[in-house]
Amino acid sequence: MLALGDTAPDFTLPLDDGTSFHLAEHRDRFVVLFFYPQDDTQGCTKQNIEFSALEPEFAGAGAILLGISPDSVEKHRMFRSKHELTVALAADPDRSVIERFGVWQPKRLYGREFMGLVRTTFIIGPDGRIAAVLRATRVAGHAQKVLDLLKSLQAASPES
Repeated sequence: MLALGDTAPDFTLPLDDGTSFHLAEHRDRFVVLFFYPQDDTQGCTKQNIEFSALEPEFAGAGAILLGISPDSVEKHRMFRSKHELTVALAADPDRSVIERFGVWQPKRLYGREFMGLVRTTFIIGPDGRIAAVLRATRVAGHAQKVLDLLKSLQAASPES
């Protein structure tokens, strides 16, 4: 997994609205990437609803907010519509970005080991470096923790 101070790998992914997100186009701003396993599951739905509720505050802080999962663009469209989500969702079905950020890892459930996406949020600074990494061990309240950390990083940033 990428660590504090690492340069975030550049990428381009398709979005649920038919456009694309290219990380390099946002080098002058804070970017918040939250990786989640799957659309329309209980935890992922709650996570996306919480980020959507706080999306105006992220935007007000001048940050870009983006959810990334291995689901398809079409599945993202249905998920976003069904739950009235406001956060942009990027599709990474081949897991190229997920793997470059190091969040595709061995997981264990009911004694069974398998590979899966570890729910993680990265805050990327305006310089393109990883400013924070937060594993979402609890979905409830994670979006607020990320927003609070973003604001403290911005306050400490010479570029803000």
